[in-house]
Amino acid sequence: MTNQTAPGSTRAATVLAGLLLVSGTTHFAAPRPFDSIVPRVLPGPARWWTYASGACELAVGAAVALPATRKVGAACAAGLFAAVLPANVQMAVDWRNRPLPLRAAAYGRLPLQIPLVLLARKVHKSAAR
Repeated sequence: MTNQTAPGSTRAATVLAGLLLVSGTTHFAAPRPFDSIVPRVLPGPARWWTYASGACELAVGAAVALPATRKVGAACAAGLFAAVLPANVQMAVDWRNRPLPLRAAAYGRLPLQIPLVLLARKVHKSAAR
């Protein structure tokens, strides 16, 4: 017996994996913007946290991309999206006096975590056991 998945669930998994893999790669290719939003309360250099979160995004993205690990990968993605919320809050605080377009971008990132968590949840629910 084969395990069939709906085309929408495969598409959602592809989108989720793609977002994570692109973001994770960007943490290594252009780390400076990520360094600037690492919450200052975290110990150690910001670059370490940038690379660590990028590595996590790459690992989770790879897990979501593979059907055999998709379910656990999607659960990890939801947790990862929640874990990076403090960086988005840090960015919003730091950018509160910037010009309106930049401020709007920083504030716009905050509610973006909700649809990302919901997407991860959708992929988790539709993934084969």
